[in-house]
Amino acid sequence: MINGLLHALVLDERGGARPISNTDELHNWKPGQGKLWVHMDYSQTEVVTWLKNCEFLTDYELESLTADETRPRITSATNGHMLFLRGVNLNPAQSPEDMVSIRFFINEDIVITTRKRRLLSIQDILTSFSSNTGPCNISELVCAIAQKLISRMQSVIDSLDETLDDFEEEIDEPSKPFDNQGLSQLRRQTIALKRYLRPQKEALSSMVNNHYPWLFDDDKAKLNETTNLLIRYLEELDSSIERAQIIQQTITNQVSEQLNQRMYVMSVVAALFLPLGFLTGLLGVNVGGIPGTESPYAFTLFVVFLIVLTGSIGIYFKNKKWL
Repeated sequence: MINGLLHALVLDERGGARPISNTDELHNWKPGQGKLWVHMDYSQTEVVTWLKNCEFLTDYELESLTADETRPRITSATNGHMLFLRGVNLNPAQSPEDMVSIRFFINEDIVITTRKRRLLSIQDILTSFSSNTGPCNISELVCAIAQKLISRMQSVIDSLDETLDDFEEEIDEPSKPFDNQGLSQLRRQTIALKRYLRPQKEALSSMVNNHYPWLFDDDKAKLNETTNLLIRYLEELDSSIERAQIIQQTITNQVSEQLNQRMYVMSVVAALFLPLGFLTGLLGVNVGGIPGTESPYAFTLFVVFLIVLTGSIGIYFKNKKWL
């Protein structure tokens, strides 16, 4: 078999699928044998070679199926349509916001999908085939993959909300150090998710609102529900971004208030001791004529005067409500 061919299935139109076991059978497949789904890893050289020799694809479409970066969208192709979607990255030790791209070439007889990283949504579809509860045709297959991609985002969205709840609780406990780095990371995750989900919503809406020969009207209702679910996730992401901004602003205000309070205390202390420093500095110069140098009570009287002066300044500040 082709190195990088993940699976090739012929749908039996009853919820099951028959795997194609060798390369010759794949090359000799005809539309009359059943609807074909070919799933490939586009990072493998043999896959690129097979796609290049595929009669369905032009060079431009081949480049789209194997591009490093894609934006979710649906567009017309010479022999069908190109669809680009993304799902959250739930692979071990990877970030969910680093979304995995899956690319489709679709017509009434065949679906070719390519990806680089593993998608659990595809595994769900394969499991449904093994129990004869899978998609029966091209229309159901595309809608099922889209639905699985979107539904798996729920756990990630919920995790973001729970993390924001924890940050909001930290604000109410000033004694604990706030995790500013964690909040910044969450904001980056939310923005990265929204970056791909918004054009994905437009692609799914286009599928619902326009006519495609391979997409049945009965499946458009399911696709519409998937689109509505994605819109709700986008609204939750917008809410998460606003909540994160409010939390960041609250933390900034708290830090600013604490700094202002400390500066205020320092200013009051400086104002209290400014005249004292002036007087002690004035009497400490080594020149003649300083009063009280001959009196044994001069120092005591001077200290009492400084105490009275400090108390008077404090009373003045109190009356002005500066203390």
